[in-house]
Amino acid sequence: MNKAELIGSIADKSGLSKADAGRALEAFVDTVKGGLSSGDRISLVGFGSWSVDKRDARTGRNPRTGEEIQIAAKNVVKFKPGADLSKAVN
Repeated sequence: MNKAELIGSIADKSGLSKADAGRALEAFVDTVKGGLSSGDRISLVGFGSWSVDKRDARTGRNPRTGEEIQIAAKNVVKFKPGADLSKAVN
């Protein structure tokens, strides 16, 4: 499902127009981005939670040449599905 299909599905299930559903989805995405950027953990009970984890710098290997390279430290987003979502998928 792509973004347009997701907006269409939200509009159908909620009774909103596609424009309103699109704005609601954008607001949700912006809110999640903002919360994660400031280091918050975002949790939707039953659906799942997003958090930011720090990945340390490490030494990697270029698969083409075999040369060792340094991979910089960075923050990564992690998602842990909730019980209801896990049940729905399995």
